[in-house]
Amino acid sequence: MSLPKVSIIIPSYKPQHFEMCLRSAVGQSYLNTEILVSDNCPTEEIRDICARYAHNGVIYQRSSVYREQNVNAALAGAKGEYIKPLFDDDLLHPFCIERMVAAMQPRPDVELVFSASQVINSDNERTETRRPYEASGTLSGLDVHRRVSLGMENFIGEFTTVMFRRQTMWNVGLQNLYKMGDHDFLTGLADLIAYLNLTKGGSMFYIDEELTYFRKDHRLQSNSNPTSNPFFGNCFSDYIDLLRVSLDADTINRDEYRSMHPQVDAVFLRLNNLFPQVGEARDRYLAKLAKLDQ
Repeated sequence: MSLPKVSIIIPSYKPQHFEMCLRSAVGQSYLNTEILVSDNCPTEEIRDICARYAHNGVIYQRSSVYREQNVNAALAGAKGEYIKPLFDDDLLHPFCIERMVAAMQPRPDVELVFSASQVINSDNERTETRRPYEASGTLSGLDVHRRVSLGMENFIGEFTTVMFRRQTMWNVGLQNLYKMGDHDFLTGLADLIAYLNLTKGGSMFYIDEELTYFRKDHRLQSNSNPTSNPFFGNCFSDYIDLLRVSLDADTINRDEYRSMHPQVDAVFLRLNNLFPQVGEARDRYLAKLAKLDQ
């Protein structure tokens, strides 16, 4: 069986853990990869690290755009059949790509694969194991969409824990990857909405092995840190808007939409004082609910 090329894309900004991140990409057991670093660090630290690994096939590009747009710049530069995102302070298990290709290649209906993962802190200490299922297996995109909408949870994880087909990404279109219905989820649940768009009408596969390591520490400047992410509140308000667009797409039904009213109110009461966008999303939810009851 041939070895399809996998593009490991690393949108980068923070140099603190970057070399460890890059070494986890270089050290993959899978042989046919390209490693593309899209760098918008304000210093030259990431560039200098990449220069030391140029002989390992690391492709470096300087980026003039930030945050989510830098992710798109890295995605646009990928040439592999499969794309494996890796953020600049996260890590891959040495067998990550090998296992993911083995799960995806014989299954043409599978558009995306993800795995169990481990949360680590700034000191590389393990803090949380994330294992959403007790066995590997295939999940329909529709079932996943319903679970994340009605459960208000991203059980898949961040971009570092997934791999997907490049052609499917282009079929969806980068301009549409984070959009659903009338809402743009770019600054909130961008990763989750991308998974749902990539697997619409298809499947995803879960690997019950710990293959990725997501760094989460409030001492770090990252999207998971509310003190450094100005759009952190959108990670909560977007779950409310996801209910609306899922109803419009007939992914959930009217009774299910109505049944979420207590959960929406609970999110509002807990978070609106911190994140006013939660109240705005609740207003949109209630407006649609009122139309259903007319």
